[in-house]
Amino acid sequence: MEKPMNVCVLVGSLRKASLNRMLANALISLAPSSLKLDIVEIGQLPFFNQDLETDASPATWTTFRQRVKAADAVLFVTPEYNRSLPAVLKNALDVGSRPYGSSVWDRKPGAIASCSPSAIGAFGANHHLRQSLVFLNVPTMQQPEAYVGHADKLFDELGKLVSDGTRKFLQEFMQAFANWVERTRSQGRYT
Repeated sequence: MEKPMNVCVLVGSLRKASLNRMLANALISLAPSSLKLDIVEIGQLPFFNQDLETDASPATWTTFRQRVKAADAVLFVTPEYNRSLPAVLKNALDVGSRPYGSSVWDRKPGAIASCSPSAIGAFGANHHLRQSLVFLNVPTMQQPEAYVGHADKLFDELGKLVSDGTRKFLQEFMQAFANWVERTRSQGRYT
């Protein structure tokens, strides 16, 4: 068997009982064996400020950039804040896109999953993030889309997924993502 593809998972919520972290953990557990997924923490990243972009840039920026650059793909899991993505996730995009000309995002296959207690499953954040990923040249999986609504009813008190229908959908989403990463990387334009 080939070595699994290395996938960074970025979760846009810092809350301890985050539904999006529960979703990320469910996605990790349902992924095919061709993917090795790890959550990369982003809450500790100082807000991007070009004045800090020196020979002594924050060490957390350097570590984050190296980790994402080494990955084969990125999976974004995001809540919706005010019809947009959370500042912590936007900051991670900004930190990874600098210094100019050395973006860690460039040509890195990606996918987005979003969830919310509301019915529309963070649709606005999902699409707002897609706009940024177009600019960052992240080839983002288009289908299936993953807007997980009523997420507060899908997990037990330990954060485990309890909905069989959602489990089946998420498993199909992760298989499609694995196929997307493999296909995108094998085309040679994104390696």
